[in-house]
Amino acid sequence: MISVQSLSKSFVIPHLHKRSVKGSLFSLFDRKTYEVNEVLKDFSLEVKSGEIVGIMGPNGSGKSTLLKIIAGVYEPDEGTITIEGKVTAILELGVGFHPELSAWENVLMNGLLLGLSREHLRREMKEIFRFAELESFMDMPLKHYSSGMAARLAFAVAMQVDADVYLLDEVLAVGDQAFQEKCLGVFRELQKKGKTVLLVSHSEELMNQLCDRVFSLSR
Repeated sequence: MISVQSLSKSFVIPHLHKRSVKGSLFSLFDRKTYEVNEVLKDFSLEVKSGEIVGIMGPNGSGKSTLLKIIAGVYEPDEGTITIEGKVTAILELGVGFHPELSAWENVLMNGLLLGLSREHLRREMKEIFRFAELESFMDMPLKHYSSGMAARLAFAVAMQVDADVYLLDEVLAVGDQAFQEKCLGVFRELQKKGKTVLLVSHSEELMNQLCDRVFSLSR
């Protein structure tokens, strides 16, 4: 379902210097300096249909960059990517949430950003809040939610998306142990349906429970 061959990606980081106003004017004629941060080099990956594959590694090792390249957010410097079927990328839970709006209004807005229809969201609204264990807080402005409550709601919305391939970045870092177990159940159901999941996480325990294979990236 996912084939990544000889992937490489670097970012150019300019050197910034604090200067006075006078110094900034003269610096217009200076030669600009920068460094190249090579995040991924000659990386290859194959994920089969129905597999749940994990990506681990320290901060800066290229985990999120890899997902963003596969999702089409970044262009690789080198290499090829092939994906079969419909893809959904959930790279940050709660993107588009607005603290002044009510929780159910945020569900509508966030769901639309994820490509869900307004009809689907209205039909599944109660189920979304039931899964997130927030039925009593549907009308509460999101600014009164704790970070954990908001994360649970965002996960519940994200899992409404029906796709063949799921690219997920740190979505298991939500809620308490009981809610994480519920999330694991969702992924196991996806696997039973033949869905393919590529998952980034820092939790070795959760990855061992969930994934068929785990790749470890280093800096």
